[in-house]
Amino acid sequence: MAGNNHGHTPAAWTGVTIAFIGFCVASVFTVMAEPVWFWVGVAITLLGGVAGLVMRSMGMGQPEESHGRRLDQSKERVEA
Repeated sequence: MAGNNHGHTPAAWTGVTIAFIGFCVASVFTVMAEPVWFWVGVAITLLGGVAGLVMRSMGMGQPEESHGRRLDQSKERVEA
């Protein structure tokens, strides 16, 4: 992982942060037995994934050449 920026991109940080907030909201309202707000928390969690994908498509994610290089390196290790 030292050769790439896996998870160290604005898209990854934003998506994970939004998903974490949604998880916290859903957890609190699970304990409080409020099903409507629980589902709001679940929706926020899913929104984090969507936000990360949108930001990645806008070019704020891991560069595409890193994906191919990493894949080629893993194939070389398997074949060796």
